[in-house]
Amino acid sequence: MDTPEQPQIYLITPPEIELSSFSMQLAAALDAHSVACVRLALSTKDEDHLSRAADTLREITHARDVALVIEDHLLLVERLGLDGVHLSDAARSVRYTRKELGEDAIVGSFCNTSRHDGMAAGEAGADYVSFGPVQASALGDGSFAEQDLFKWWSEVIEVPVVAEGALDVDMIRALAPYTDFFGIGDEIWQSDDAAAALKTLVAAMG
Repeated sequence: MDTPEQPQIYLITPPEIELSSFSMQLAAALDAHSVACVRLALSTKDEDHLSRAADTLREITHARDVALVIEDHLLLVERLGLDGVHLSDAARSVRYTRKELGEDAIVGSFCNTSRHDGMAAGEAGADYVSFGPVQASALGDGSFAEQDLFKWWSEVIEVPVVAEGALDVDMIRALAPYTDFFGIGDEIWQSDDAAAALKTLVAAMG
């Protein structure tokens, strides 16, 4: 049994998936490792496509007692029997979303690299706050959430924190003492064997 100090795994789907093959990948990863939550993070705005994906992944996750949240589409949460929503607009819609979905739903907030937005999201009722990416890249404006942010958060704030984006073995090892969850997505889905890739990252958490 894992010690409480060890971070939990939070899987994030790719922005585009081939549903039948991804379903098998996801099921294999969930069967191989203890996962707390899966985020359906598709880029499509096609409601039918989102609904079919959510229905398929919900059967896989709920059969294994894993929560399934959807990125941003809060109106689909209750309709599709999902566990909550991950908001990508920092703290702006947390309070409204909490009111709409009620206390039992999971409401998460991505706050990029902003300590201020994270604190505001927590005060507005977010169940968790996520920061990332965790190291510099050529994407976006190049900003990233530094280790000091996670260290400060873990010491001062009680709201659980997720580290996501640009994770690798070294970053996981460095951040493991200060984060509650690792949001893992492309880091494993681009591999031929997602479950094996996840095993490598999980090993770095210990």
